[in-house]
Amino acid sequence: MPTVIKTRYGMLEGRKEGPVRVWKGIPYASPPVGERRLRAPQPPQPWEGIRDAGGFGPVSHQPPDRRGTRFGGESPEHSEDCLYLNIWAPEEEREPLPVMVWIHGGTFVTGSGSQPQFDGALLAERGRAVVVTLNYRLGPFGFLHWAALGDSFDSNLGLLDMIAALEWVQGSIEAFGGDPARVTLFGESAGGMSIAALLACPAAQGLFARAILQSGAAQTMPASQGEAAAREMLAELGLAPEEAERLRELSADAIMAAAHALNRRIGGPFGMLFQPVVDGSVLPEEPLAAVAAGSSRGVPLMVGTNREEGGYFFRPGDPQPPVPDALKLVGSMLGTPYSPEQAEFYGSRGEGAPEILTDMIFWRGALELSERSISHAPVWMYRFDAGVPGHPHFERAVHSAEIPFVFGTLGELERLGGTVGEEHRSVSAAMMKAWAAFAHSGDPSAAGLEWPAYEPGDRATLIFGSPVRLERDPDAARRRMVLPETEGNREQTAKDDE
Repeated sequence: MPTVIKTRYGMLEGRKEGPVRVWKGIPYASPPVGERRLRAPQPPQPWEGIRDAGGFGPVSHQPPDRRGTRFGGESPEHSEDCLYLNIWAPEEEREPLPVMVWIHGGTFVTGSGSQPQFDGALLAERGRAVVVTLNYRLGPFGFLHWAALGDSFDSNLGLLDMIAALEWVQGSIEAFGGDPARVTLFGESAGGMSIAALLACPAAQGLFARAILQSGAAQTMPASQGEAAAREMLAELGLAPEEAERLRELSADAIMAAAHALNRRIGGPFGMLFQPVVDGSVLPEEPLAAVAAGSSRGVPLMVGTNREEGGYFFRPGDPQPPVPDALKLVGSMLGTPYSPEQAEFYGSRGEGAPEILTDMIFWRGALELSERSISHAPVWMYRFDAGVPGHPHFERAVHSAEIPFVFGTLGELERLGGTVGEEHRSVSAAMMKAWAAFAHSGDPSAAGLEWPAYEPGDRATLIFGSPVRLERDPDAARRRMVLPETEGNREQTAKDDE
């Protein structure tokens, strides 16, 4: 198969790396700089000759990778000119393959499609799929409600970038061996939240056929709060509202410094100052409401969480807030009060704030999205349980620990001191097979796993641990505490009491 590919914008030359072909740093939109800063993405400019696609493009401006975990110790170029995607495709395929488009996480302020743990080579090879990763604008460049300041600005720019990338995939992926009718989105944390938002975006309808949300469901900001944050950002920059046009004159460093200061001042330790906003245009309504009304009709979903998500946010020895304070903080984030029963339940377990974050932020979101989706398309639920001994962050199944297992990049775990054994390789193989089977057919059980769809009366959940196994309504008592008021929970509680 050739590595020189003709696209509608020009010729690209990739590389052959073993059994896969790779193209990196492909522009899917014009650089959002100058007058295009804080505006919706525009199509890429055509080029003449053959463009080299052997290296990743710049990443969006973001805080530095001080731990060396994000970019493998490397220091990529940071730039507003960051709208690039990367493609891995198997060799010698004679029929169009499903396409898996990865939306990276990072609380909407960090990350890129070029992180080493997102290398798509093994997933493309073993899964017989075309794997795409992409960058999108982050932080103040991608997720402030700038449209509230006037018609010369747009909001939800990061989401619009993702939509532009999906439009590029629809128009160009056939040349790389992909089937535009079988595009699966998969993403983790903010990537999963982005997918939930895309399910509710009219402009994204029809651009993907199915979706996998890993440790991230619906998370958005109301327009009023988004407008307040945008005006606070102006004030941090020393600009009056009538001076908003000067935003295009400032350096990127000045904007990033102001964003950092603003986040410290009003974002809080678990607040998300930068996130999708329900602006009435790009995102007309809150995703859970849109999904319940049928915006995701016909789009099968896989939804899951990790067993100890919250442990990622508390290092050993870190002080933890008392249980009532942790519940109050989470309640303020969700806009719901906590109950005395919840305080008694979590107070008696001795796990504290990490377990509350796991349940109330991650598991609750997964349950809510799933239960609102199942009347419109099938949903499969999973839980990731595997820990890696010796790893500085992933000795337990905390937030983001599943990503190297999905991509098969277990070497990234070993690079940081983790001990990877056969049980980890077995879990990784099962996850790659399930993710790829879902991309091929819309049903992960096609991977040879017993994995029925999720229903409130059964709550079948595949556990990716040792061993990989199916459980029905795992941790039922915790589940009822997480979502005590849902119709599905009341139905299950009645069955349990019979």
